[in-house]
Amino acid sequence: MGLDIVTLLAAFAVAVSAGIVKGIVGFAMPMVIISGLTTFLSPELALAGLILPTVVTNGFQALRQGVRAAWKSIRPFWIFLGVGAGALIITSQFVLAIPQAVFLIGLGGLVTLYAVATLAGVPLVLSAQSKMVSIGMGAFAGAVGGISGIWGPMTVAYLTAYQLPKADQMRVQGMIYGLGAVLLVGAHISSGVLTLATAKFSAFLIAPAVIGLWIGFRIQDRMDQARFKQATLLVLLLAGLNLLRRGLFG
Repeated sequence: MGLDIVTLLAAFAVAVSAGIVKGIVGFAMPMVIISGLTTFLSPELALAGLILPTVVTNGFQALRQGVRAAWKSIRPFWIFLGVGAGALIITSQFVLAIPQAVFLIGLGGLVTLYAVATLAGVPLVLSAQSKMVSIGMGAFAGAVGGISGIWGPMTVAYLTAYQLPKADQMRVQGMIYGLGAVLLVGAHISSGVLTLATAKFSAFLIAPAVIGLWIGFRIQDRMDQARFKQATLLVLLLAGLNLLRRGLFG
């Protein structure tokens, strides 16, 4: 991999932290990994690094209660998933060419506004039959995922608005992010971000991410629905503020 032991240990710690957060609220692994790794690695290597741990941990998350439960949970969201997949594949081909600042500022602003409003007692509530909302949110989340590797904030805002039970929301997030991460593997092989060298680094981060995920699951299992929702919104708020930071300051 060409990285020294101190850098590898720092990356290991970042992946464990990302796994813990994901185990508690079901998302934010890419945000934590990107934010952590880009403090001492290039953005391209950080993006490549998050891909394989994201695939594996989302598989554990989605299938924690079995295949049947995962399939039942994901069925109402097929429009969001399909549109998001298409947008992710298309936009990922431009990841090395498109300036991200304005995009990230806009996304961060929307996510922050949603989290603040919901925490303040002004929730957005959606119906499972809101097809146009599903199409719009799917396209936006997929586009963000293709360009930045981060599609969690918009997805979790979308799912939280459905008032899903904790276990269902965790499964749906795992399925959506997992399928998106699989698509991201192929898309970024094509874009040149994921090469043999960067894939080795990404594979190195799988074990610490899974360790962190297991710890996070243990914490999340002790939460009731209200505490889970509050924790989700607080992490979503941090995600929005982090996106604003990245857009404004790089």
